[in-house]
Amino acid sequence: MDELVGVILSAGKGSRIDPFNAHFPKPLLPIGNRPIMGHHLETYRSLGITKCCVVVGHLMDRIINHFGRDANAGLDIRYVEQNDILGIAHAVGQVEPYVDGPFLLCLGDIFYLAEDIDRLVTRYEQGDVAAVLAVKEEEDPDIVRRNFSVEVDDDGFVARVVEKPREPASLLKGCGIYLFGPEVFDAIRRTPRTALRNEYEITSSIQILIDDGHKVAVEPVIDWDLNVTFPGDLLDGNITYLRHLGLDNLIDETATIEDGVTLTRCVVGAGARVKGPGKLADCVVLPGTVVDAGQDLRRALVSPGLVSRC
Repeated sequence: MDELVGVILSAGKGSRIDPFNAHFPKPLLPIGNRPIMGHHLETYRSLGITKCCVVVGHLMDRIINHFGRDANAGLDIRYVEQNDILGIAHAVGQVEPYVDGPFLLCLGDIFYLAEDIDRLVTRYEQGDVAAVLAVKEEEDPDIVRRNFSVEVDDDGFVARVVEKPREPASLLKGCGIYLFGPEVFDAIRRTPRTALRNEYEITSSIQILIDDGHKVAVEPVIDWDLNVTFPGDLLDGNITYLRHLGLDNLIDETATIEDGVTLTRCVVGAGARVKGPGKLADCVVLPGTVVDAGQDLRRALVSPGLVSRC
């Protein structure tokens, strides 16, 4: 197999997570005191990937300043600007000049837990497929309706993918992590805008691959995943990650917790200060935030000048 490259899509504005998107591009929003994009980069390092393309747009300078342009702990990162936000397929198409082999694609606002993500690579290396989709079997059809459904044939290959299906024919959900071969770029060039959102959907490109006769495989490697769309998603993601780590609280080493403060299932970011006395339960304190004394907060996101109860 040719050298595997990482691709992260980080251009969107994330208007539904307003007002936090005014200061934090969604890929910099933290889960467990690490930006979502930082978790993706760590996955790439664990797979031996050394090159990564990041598609940027909204607040791109903040992303670039945070992660740098040069080697980032063993990863060479190239930033590619997407001037018009026209869907996932359009965003992926922006990296074609810089990617000539297989690539592992992650969406910058998707956080996931997966112990065996390398199975995507192993499956692709078998040489008979043009793409491998990370999937998860859901029990609730509404979860599939908010994402895309994946229907497989008797041989286990993908027969059909449907973006935000009204009536899912399958409870197998695509999770926003894909391993594509270079064939996908030709499919993207032939992908029309959808009537649903007037965007170029990657599911349409995948269906074109399938209709062209290419095989697309699935790997059920995702234990838990979250599309960080609303403020409550960011809070729930952090609390779930705390449980995953087996921690009561997670406090950055540069944060200050004054005497008289009680924390229960809280994540406190870099440079934050929680003044005492006070009580916080199921809260996320974003980097650089000062929480005044006397606060009694539950299920809240706290950023500089803003408390959002979720």
